[in-house]
Amino acid sequence: MAGEPLLLDTHVWLWYVEDRTREMSAACVKGLDRAAEEGLLRVSAFSVWEVAMLEAKGRIALSRECGEWVSAALAAPGIRLAPLDPAVAVASTRLPGGFRSDPVDQILVATSRVLGWPLVTRDRRILDYARRGHIRAVDAKARRVRL
Repeated sequence: MAGEPLLLDTHVWLWYVEDRTREMSAACVKGLDRAAEEGLLRVSAFSVWEVAMLEAKGRIALSRECGEWVSAALAAPGIRLAPLDPAVAVASTRLPGGFRSDPVDQILVATSRVLGWPLVTRDRRILDYARRGHIRAVDAKARRVRL
C-alpha cells in the first residue's frame, strides 16, 4: 500500500489533527505520519460536514471555532480533500454485500471502492465489510498495520 492515498474516516481525521493519537495504535500513527510526509492523506467533504454537524449538536468539542478548525485541518501537512464525483455518489447507494449505515459512512466506503484507496477507521461495521473483501480498510487500533 505504500505510496497510495489513504482515506481517513472522520474520527481518524479528527484524532490525527487534534493530536488525540492515543485513540490509535502507535503503528497506525507512524504510518499516517509517513503518508502525511508524502502528501497522501485524504478526507471526504462529507467528513467536513460530519464534523460540523457533530460540533453543532454538541457531540464533539473542537480546539477552535468550527470553520477555523476545518480550514486548519484541511491545510494540515499531507492532507487533501478527496474528490466527490458522480461515480462515488451513485456507488454509495449500490454497495455490494448489503452494507447499510449512515450516509457519511456509505460515501466513505464508496469513495474507497471507486478510488481504490484503503480506508483508515475504527468503525467495526466498516472493518467487517472490508474483511468480506468489498474494500481495503486499516484498523486504526491494530498493533500491526501496513500503510
